[in-house]
Amino acid sequence: MKVLLPLAPGFEEIEALTVVDILRRGGIEVVTASLSETELVEAAHGVKVMADTVLNAINPLDFDAIVLPGGNPGYINLRNDPKIREAVKQMHEAGKIIAAICGAPTTLSDLEILAHVSATSHPSVKDEIDAGDYREDRVVVDGKIVTSRSPGTAMEFAFKLLEIMKGREVAEAVNGGVLARL
Repeated sequence: MKVLLPLAPGFEEIEALTVVDILRRGGIEVVTASLSETELVEAAHGVKVMADTVLNAINPLDFDAIVLPGGNPGYINLRNDPKIREAVKQMHEAGKIIAAICGAPTTLSDLEILAHVSATSHPSVKDEIDAGDYREDRVVVDGKIVTSRSPGTAMEFAFKLLEIMKGREVAEAVNGGVLARL
């Protein structure tokens, strides 16, 4: 499996890097991609991260999944980026896994991807989410759509993605070293 994780300026460090770490520990190729023409991206709390590539250099359809981290203003930058919107739309239409955490489910809502599914988000953007069934669970899976709430749910979100992509046994094996409460 190959996962695309775009990094917008102002992304939430815990949400993005926890997913990258857990999925890579599970043997999944994760490619981080900057929205700008430079790989260096400053996160919401001033941490600077060097992305693997830039979004313009990749084809989203070469990936099996996309994971959108939240963060403020990161989720707004993702939501407003036409390349991200098009990538998510194409990947959804191709039946790929679409995942978003915190404020990032707003992008999925804008694209009407959540209209007939169960989903969640950070409470601060709940009113911006048009989901078939809005839930306040920490992680919500509906088919190939996976959503979660906040930095505090990032570990559960990452392990759920790993379980979906590689199976429960791999997720349990990775957690044998991580010791997360799942």
